[in-house]
Amino acid sequence: MKKKVLFICIHNSARSQMAEEFLRLLGGEKYEVESAGFEATEINSLVIQVMKEEGIDLTGKRTQSVFELYRAGKFFGHVITVCDKAKESDCPIFPGTPKKIHWDLENPEDFLGTEAEKMELVRELRDKIKTMVQQFINKDEE
Repeated sequence: MKKKVLFICIHNSARSQMAEEFLRLLGGEKYEVESAGFEATEINSLVIQVMKEEGIDLTGKRTQSVFELYRAGKFFGHVITVCDKAKESDCPIFPGTPKKIHWDLENPEDFLGTEAEKMELVRELRDKIKTMVQQFINKDEE
């Protein structure tokens, strides 16, 4: 039976999308994974670009609200929030979850600098998320 995992952040525009796709890629058939946000918006264009570098195309992928999943009666064995610790109070919760995990990750929307500097920061975030997803898989297999 597949393990159901939900990644949540505020807008479902960056961190949760990257985590979802990395778990889908690295975790294979063992996981059923989704991502959602408190206020779903559009996927961050820099995130789309840096994920393409990993061979993952987010073009045309839609964001979704945690409320959509809740109303649909979805259940997840793991809910992983990927909000910045400083703004954790804005991070949504998902009721009825047996295993809740928090990853303290900066929001790319808050990155400052030139376009190239922002791209580099988003790449660093992407690589950090990829590592965290791999660690989650490794720990889950113990």
